[in-house]
Amino acid sequence: MRVLIIKLTSMGDLMHALPAITDAVNAMPDIEFDWVVDESFEEVPNWHSAVKNTIVTAHRRWKKNLITAIKKDELRTFYQSLNKNDYDVIVDLQGNLKSAFVSFLRHGDVHGYNRKTCREWPAHWAYKHHYCVGRKQHSIERQRHLFAKIFAYEKPNTAVNYGVDLQNLPLPDMMLPKKYLVFVHNASWPTKLWPVEYWQSLINKVALQGYSVLLPCGSDREYERAQSIAKVNSAAIALSKMSLNAMAAILCHAQAAVCSDTGLAHMAAVTKTPAITLYAVTDTLLIGTLGECQHHIVADGGVDHAAMGDISVDSVFEKLNTLLPKGN
Repeated sequence: MRVLIIKLTSMGDLMHALPAITDAVNAMPDIEFDWVVDESFEEVPNWHSAVKNTIVTAHRRWKKNLITAIKKDELRTFYQSLNKNDYDVIVDLQGNLKSAFVSFLRHGDVHGYNRKTCREWPAHWAYKHHYCVGRKQHSIERQRHLFAKIFAYEKPNTAVNYGVDLQNLPLPDMMLPKKYLVFVHNASWPTKLWPVEYWQSLINKVALQGYSVLLPCGSDREYERAQSIAKVNSAAIALSKMSLNAMAAILCHAQAAVCSDTGLAHMAAVTKTPAITLYAVTDTLLIGTLGECQHHIVADGGVDHAAMGDISVDSVFEKLNTLLPKGN
């Protein structure tokens, strides 16, 4: 069976789809997938062996400069790639207007959430087959339930299995410390950022234990923030922007990670890196990290009143020490 998945963004959301694919492969060993994905995250679908091809969209870039995209014939090329192959099933796993537009462009009947359970309710107009999958559950479980309904198997009552092994990804061409932690300081929302001075204090504490700290980034602004944090201690290293594969390889070899609520936190779950993710304004029951050795620290006050600054350095350091290898 050949299946086309339409799920464009974002990094964490893409990783949330991997367990549903694993379920489907376990139920139907001959199933294969192609995946429509934004160019910024093309590496993620390729981590799963059941994904054979990716069809890349650049809707973020096109939105900023549509005229250039048209002149370069990028839109027509994407449309042709989208409709090149035949599929037994087409699934919109995202359920918003962006993915629904791609579903509309794709020839054939599309499966997706119904109007009450889509992320953006008009999206259901692009689907021929609709499924009611409750929204008050974790994103990973929602997608596992949707696949079970589409492919008519019983949804497994098992722990999350991303179905990937990233241990053999090549490390970036740089000298890595022998013993290091990854501190994911960046996030897309200002309300998800732990204060710079908190990160600096935590770095000073772990440096006394002999750890180096790597600070990743995804943009020039985030790199400047990483540099600002790193200047407090020579044990801290601000990493320049790198590919998702390179970042996953670094996480695979880290002793542990402390993360803001962002895509790299979910990457830590996929790579099975012991990690703490810090939350204030999002609901961990719906989109929190899931997997082996994944822990949450949530600011008091609930999503309407909490602030990242309410999470103390001491509470993070105490929890982090429970994850670190003993005797090092």
